[in-house]
Amino acid sequence: MWQQQIDEIKQGNRKTLARCISFIENESEGYESLLEMMPASQTPIIGITGPPGAGKSTLVDGLIGLLAEQKKSVAVICVDPSSPFNLGALLGDRIRMSEWYNNPNVFIRSLATRGSLGGLHPKIIEISDLMKFAGFDYVIVETVGVGQSEIEIAGLADITVVVVVPEAGDEVQTMKAGLMEIADVFVVNKADRPDADRFVKNLRLMLAPAFHTHTMPVPVIKTIASQKEGVKELLKIIKELFEKEHKNEKRSWLLAEKAFHLIQQKKMNNINKKILKQKIEEAGNGFNLYTFIRQFY
Repeated sequence: MWQQQIDEIKQGNRKTLARCISFIENESEGYESLLEMMPASQTPIIGITGPPGAGKSTLVDGLIGLLAEQKKSVAVICVDPSSPFNLGALLGDRIRMSEWYNNPNVFIRSLATRGSLGGLHPKIIEISDLMKFAGFDYVIVETVGVGQSEIEIAGLADITVVVVVPEAGDEVQTMKAGLMEIADVFVVNKADRPDADRFVKNLRLMLAPAFHTHTMPVPVIKTIASQKEGVKELLKIIKELFEKEHKNEKRSWLLAEKAFHLIQQKKMNNINKKILKQKIEEAGNGFNLYTFIRQFY
């Protein structure tokens, strides 16, 4: 059923790729067969995460520009926040990285989180694997940046870039250890702001191997993404990290993390928020949350 689509995607047909992403996103009948037919791909995934307003989209725009200059093809998945009520994208109509939409080497797709707490789309693993199969040199995933729960991206990306701004001093002090651990690179964006140097110094101290499980210091890069400053250095470090052997050790953990999420998703497949809401309304004022959820165990 899917062989024609597989062949077209392999040949670089972007319209077929976009349609197949929609099939996966909407869980159209037979989409799992499409996924099972895809051969493995070694295309690296770069995850860009961090708090709202840190300049992630501008940074991604700068990375696309550098990769385009180097004649590299890149797929970008932008995960937008969604309404908790109808699960539609709040920023889905936003024009992002518009300069690249007509570039044949750049493919950009915007997805809604659909209520996912980790700032990722529930089908992000499957969609990113499809992007990898499509033959791009790099896949970039930019998360919505919803806070500490965004460590989910560690199970998806080969390299995780955490973007912060100099004003985030107190925020970094209280950062969940998990977020500190998942970062392969820290980017201090908007580094032309006051106290940026002091912030970078403190961040490097916090990331020293003596205080964390990393055997090597985590790189901290200063950027001014709006002026394309520091982006070239960031890309250089990302490429160096991809070449290091420790990434091979991480691969099994990444796949285990993906497998866990996919199995969890299957287990939850028959549980629908709208149906839950309907049943809760039917229960009336005598509703007890804990008695209610027991039926789903």
